[in-house]
Amino acid sequence: MMVLLGKLIGAGLATIALAGAGVGIGLIFASLISGISRNPSVRRELFNMAILGFALTEAIGLFALMMALILLYAF
Repeated sequence: MMVLLGKLIGAGLATIALAGAGVGIGLIFASLISGISRNPSVRRELFNMAILGFALTEAIGLFALMMALILLYAF
């Protein structure tokens, strides 16, 4: 019973990072819109950087989800 409780608490704590990834993605695209509205001539460069930032931020979220699932089902 205590092991199950520990798994559930650990998985819940691991999913907190998913909220952080969501906030990070929102900030990336908010900054992209702001940057393009300030200087439209650098749209392509800003978009490329935003997609790179999105991919890295999303990877952190996927790693957190993977850790939560590992905690629940692997041990």
